[in-house]
Amino acid sequence: MLIKVKAFPNSKNDEVIKKSKDCFEVRVKEEPVGGKANQAIISLLSEYFATEKTNIRLVKGFRRKNKIFEIIDD
Repeated sequence: MLIKVKAFPNSKNDEVIKKSKDCFEVRVKEEPVGGKANQAIISLLSEYFATEKTNIRLVKGFRRKNKIFEIIDD
């Protein structure tokens, strides 16, 4: 399953907000330096979807706010 994520690094809280069926806003405390924010987003998404971090892969948008993640169903 592919989902669209709008990332908000340097936020006060860590949270996942569902906007539509496959669109989410993800707020993380981490700074967008060295991939830290992307790793924090993967951690939050793994909790939200109740799956392992290894089942979530960033497909597009490594250096952008708008990202596409692939979530592999077991």
